Amino acid sequence: MFKSIFLPIIAVMLFIVFIGLFSQGKLEFLTNKISKPTTVDNIIKIDETKIKVEVAKTNEERSKGLSNRDFLDQDSGMLFVFGESSKPTFWMKDTKIALDIIWIKDDKVVLINKNVNPEPDVKDSDLKKYPAPSEIDYVLEVNAGFSDKHKITTGSTVQKLFDL
Repeated sequence: MFKSIFLPIIAVMLFIVFIGLFSQGKLEFLTNKISKPTTVDNIIKIDETKIKVEVAKTNEERSKGLSNRDFLDQDSGMLFVFGESSKPTFWMKDTKIALDIIWIKDDKVVLINKNVNPEPDVKDSDLKKYPAPSEIDYVLEVNAGFSDKHKITTGSTVQKLFDL
């Protein structure tokens, strides 16, 4: 009798606790393997092209970047925010999507690494490195071919339509 009454009650209570923890983001590690696009309201504009961006401004966010994503929505990307005198180097560790890497300084595009391809099965030490051409403020990663499709070039003007 004990099992027939209390086991279902305990199962329901555990289910409610699981749903509560999941909705609060406490179980995010369970979904990290599943790449999903994140809804974003941050917009930047390069010349006349508007791009929805996720913002990576902490070391942890920048380190994770777009790794382990299966796709990136069209007209969206990730904006990496750096402090003064930053000259970072990027690589494609655990990245599954071919990208254009757009380097930005003083609201101008200073370099574009076009059609940067993933390097699966390559040891970390052998991954190709993409160093900043000079000190930069931001790096924007978008789908490969995006800059050609939207005629974004070195010297294009960048405008953030949100506050950091």
